[in-house]
Amino acid sequence: MKKISTVLSSLSLGLAIATMGFTLPVQSAHAAGTTAQKQVRKAKPAPRSLRKVKAKPVVVVAAKPTFGQLYGLHAVDDPLDLKSSVALVMDQDTNEVLFSKNPQAVLPIASITKLMTALVVTEAGLSMDEKLTITAEDKDTEKGTGSRLAIGTTLSRGEMMHLALMSSENRAANALGRNYPGGLDAFVAAMNQKAQALGMLDTHYVEPTGLSSRNQSSAKDLAALVKVAHEVPMLREFSTSKEATVTVGRRLMAFHSTNGLVRSSTWDIGLQKTGFINEAGRCLVMQAQMAGRKLIMVFLDSTGKYSRIGDAERVRKWINSNPAALVHEAKVAG
Repeated sequence: MKKISTVLSSLSLGLAIATMGFTLPVQSAHAAGTTAQKQVRKAKPAPRSLRKVKAKPVVVVAAKPTFGQLYGLHAVDDPLDLKSSVALVMDQDTNEVLFSKNPQAVLPIASITKLMTALVVTEAGLSMDEKLTITAEDKDTEKGTGSRLAIGTTLSRGEMMHLALMSSENRAANALGRNYPGGLDAFVAAMNQKAQALGMLDTHYVEPTGLSSRNQSSAKDLAALVKVAHEVPMLREFSTSKEATVTVGRRLMAFHSTNGLVRSSTWDIGLQKTGFINEAGRCLVMQAQMAGRKLIMVFLDSTGKYSRIGDAERVRKWINSNPAALVHEAKVAG
């Protein structure tokens, strides 16, 4: 009887394995069954504390679409297959548009905002040596992001501007606006007045950092801003710095550029600014020389962490292989 029961157990195990898509010889199934029985007998019950633990369900939250995605701008085709839904390449000297894709679309511009912030500060003639202190008013209440500049940090206005342009420091940018004559409200008013003076009719600012999605502009407006900002030596220097070290309290802190292209030997960049918030996607504006031309490039609402850099490289290769590039207007799909 013992042998019969053993054979029946082996056959049952063999059938169970077969139903799962596997086949084993009876002898192998018998050996597997014997081993399994030994393992069951030797297994110890899990500790009570572990038996009480229940796996928590994994909640996957879908990424919020950018404004460009909501507007369907990514459905627009372009000959360079850019990942940015908005792009513009313009000759700085002649204003000739070499490439455009949705150039008049009005979108959030994230930290590209800081370029106007810096321009307004420099044109106000304020001392770059004056000490400014980060306060609780400079904390990000829009997105809840952090900062390496703790409350109480004191730096010169010039250092604050440097960090705002190079490392996109939000607290530094807000401190610049807050310490403007008349305060933050007066500063934002000055930003909008400057935009109107430059003919940037698609542009509107509500704060100096770019954290608000209500800071909006178009590619053609931003090209005008880059052209004017490039005329200011301090903005050229600060925005294209690779890194900078500032004294915070008793220690030195190193900051780096948010744009890796400034460290590339294949690029000759005269001015640049990056930007990102969820509503805006990845953004980039630059002034650069290539193929014997001074060019202004604008990329908005780029999808993917490195796609704005990839788009800039696609444009550079296209320009270098087509020095006499013709105007290319993106065609709306469908």
